[in-house]
Amino acid sequence: MNLTRTTCPYCGVGCGVLAGADGTIKGDPDHPANFGRLCSKGAALGETIDLDGRLLHPKIDGQQARWDEALDLVADKFSAAIAEHGPDSVAFYASGQLLTEDYYVANKLMKGFIGAANIDTNSRLCMASSVAGHKRAFGTDTVPGTYADLEEADLIVLVGSNLAWCHPVLFQRIAAAKDARPEMRVVNIDPRRTATTDLADLHLQIAPDGDVALFNGLMAHLAAGGHLDHEFIRHHVNGLQEALTAAHHTDLINTGLSAQDRAAFYRLWAATPKVVTVYSQGVNQSACGTDKVNAILNCHLATGRIGKPGMGPFSVTGQPNAMGGREVGGLANMLANHLELDNPDHRQAVRDFWNSPTICTKPGLKAVDLFKACANGDIKALWVISTNPAVSLPDSEGVAAAIANVPFVVTSEIMENTDTTDLSHVCLPATGWGEKDGTVTNSERRLSRQRAFLPAPGSARPDWAIISDVATRMGFGHAFAYKTPADVFAEYIALDAATSQFPRDLDLSIFADVDYTRLVPTQWPQNDHRFFSDGRFYHPDGKARMIPVKAPQRKHQGFALNTGRNRDQWHTMTRTGKSARLGAHLAEPYVEMHPQDAASLEVGAGALVRVESIYGGAILRALVTPRVAPGQLFAPMHWTRQRTTSGMVNSLTAPVTDPISGQPALKSCAVTATLYKPKWYGFLACANQPKPQTPYAAIARTQTGWQVELAGSQTPTCWEAEARRLSGQAIGDVSIQIDPTAAMVRVAIAENDRITALLFVAATPVVLSRSAIIGFIGTSTPPLIALAGRSAADMPDVGATVCACFNVGRNTLLAAVANGARSVAALGEATCAGTNCGSCKPELTALLAEASIPMAAE
Repeated sequence: MNLTRTTCPYCGVGCGVLAGADGTIKGDPDHPANFGRLCSKGAALGETIDLDGRLLHPKIDGQQARWDEALDLVADKFSAAIAEHGPDSVAFYASGQLLTEDYYVANKLMKGFIGAANIDTNSRLCMASSVAGHKRAFGTDTVPGTYADLEEADLIVLVGSNLAWCHPVLFQRIAAAKDARPEMRVVNIDPRRTATTDLADLHLQIAPDGDVALFNGLMAHLAAGGHLDHEFIRHHVNGLQEALTAAHHTDLINTGLSAQDRAAFYRLWAATPKVVTVYSQGVNQSACGTDKVNAILNCHLATGRIGKPGMGPFSVTGQPNAMGGREVGGLANMLANHLELDNPDHRQAVRDFWNSPTICTKPGLKAVDLFKACANGDIKALWVISTNPAVSLPDSEGVAAAIANVPFVVTSEIMENTDTTDLSHVCLPATGWGEKDGTVTNSERRLSRQRAFLPAPGSARPDWAIISDVATRMGFGHAFAYKTPADVFAEYIALDAATSQFPRDLDLSIFADVDYTRLVPTQWPQNDHRFFSDGRFYHPDGKARMIPVKAPQRKHQGFALNTGRNRDQWHTMTRTGKSARLGAHLAEPYVEMHPQDAASLEVGAGALVRVESIYGGAILRALVTPRVAPGQLFAPMHWTRQRTTSGMVNSLTAPVTDPISGQPALKSCAVTATLYKPKWYGFLACANQPKPQTPYAAIARTQTGWQVELAGSQTPTCWEAEARRLSGQAIGDVSIQIDPTAAMVRVAIAENDRITALLFVAATPVVLSRSAIIGFIGTSTPPLIALAGRSAADMPDVGATVCACFNVGRNTLLAAVANGARSVAALGEATCAGTNCGSCKPELTALLAEASIPMAAE
């Protein structure tokens, strides 16, 4: 079989993939990021490469257009805005899912030829606080360590990171290391108990934004116990006393932790030299995110635990190419190749290399501020590239209104209908994963190739080529005459060489003579390199800086909403939403709520909850669980206006940002919660894509079509008409069962003797086998049997999906338990569940406990 070596388009782990045009997907055993492992999302990539819903041709005002017509219009509108209102009147909003070559060309056009820095990216939502913290401490944005440090550490501290769900392959590397060395310890610092917590020896259920206080307390403990490395500090670090003074003035009550838990953590950290602190969005996505980063870095700098095997701070990125974007200056406050935008010598060197007519002289608008500028009329032309800000940014309703306020909006997209393309004047079809060529950089600075194994569909084109053609039409063709992505890559490497006189961490010389077509995964500045092993940093005096940071006070009013990701979904589901098995695990927007809070609100199993903030509201399915603390809620952010009528979580979140990094505080928002009481609840399975308009609806793909969870505020006068309206099935024979005493309605629609839609309605949340109902769609099952809501004898009900990698359901697992599987490993042997990415292992453990099976030794 002809398989192509490429790189996964999801998180920043940067896993190698072997991919085939027939949808075959395998982990690349030779890629040093994953050694053949893939998570559930990566394993399902072959199910997402179809052309259903793809944008295949340019569109102007919703009508198909020719490329020349669309590109001319984009160039004319941007040029006219610049001529009339100045370069700061236009903006690009890009994505960490772009390839480095795309990022480089967009950054070059905006900063070197338009002359403004108004190019920001959804990576601002991912790791901007890490960038700012690194630069304050190290003098440059440097991730010091490598993935190998995770396997060499004696203590791994996971801060604000549900690694098991968000970076599953790294989680499995740690789990394997812990199995090999049981003495390794893992600490999980997270307001929630998550799948990651099951690996931890100690879980610190910290208060929201309690991290600064916790690590300031650790600093004070290290100093009091004589654990500081004064020799390292004397030669390599400034700012100890100021940082210590701030630490000593910290009220540790703001951690929300008991003195016993704090002491256990502090003793473990102090006594274990080889410690790696892994942090992610729970740290970054905060109004004090940069201070959180520096509080962590302070502890490593004060003890010299940096730049050595098995020790150091480690920022793991959410976006697949957040690091590549950082390298080419993709953020509004950065210049290409890790050069400083506010340094005139750096600006001049880049301008000279680009031979550009101008260069930006001040930082541009960061993401949240950029869309505020759209709202107040300052942005006259906006180009959104490979992202969906009308969903992913905080106050998403306000962002959608802001985009609608811009006189001219362009989107470069792979999907025809997204919440953002719906607001665009021009839509440009871009090639997607599997169709485009270029490079990405993962969280350990390893640069890998994405390679095409599919033809470009329709008239779709690579982003770098689209941007270059617009630049040419704006009069800059001499600088954008690239023929291939290899040309762009070569220029990027040449810029690094041309500016090598400026001391900085980025050193791409290892790629100077590389064969682009055969490029193998390689770290810069060289493989297996750990920065700062020599104690030299990038501030002018060569020393690192410890930063005094102040802990915020705890807030006690109302509920605090924490947002994040699901195990099997990615961002706004434009890709993962195509896979039926990825949607089967958690198929609708939900909110986790502590049983104590649920009881006070009279929220029972399967109830709907209205969650509101001053920015908006959402209706979410209640998931009552002690995984969250009382007074805290958690909800994933994936659902869009395309997939839900009222479950958009970022309609709630506040556009509050870290004052240094500009990163939104998506992890803690003040909200209220009340029980939502509809007139009826429903579940619909159907063959055609539905577009329901009920107060609550959540739509997901299935193996046989679509499913919808529903709730209505008014009882229809005719359930046949309602079933046809909800399912989009205008024709076909209808069978209806109505039980007035139980307030239950069941409707089947069949066309040509095959079931095309099944609707189940009740006065309380509908309880039935979803998998059985879904399985009837498209079959010749008699409607009365289908309306019974149970699987036929020859169609066993596998139950709700637990393992998405192998599509293993709960009932299948329970049957395996009944047949003697008494451990997670035994369940894996019997069903394959948990044997790929391992993210479902905590659920397997819980299922065994629920079945009252004593856990056998693994």
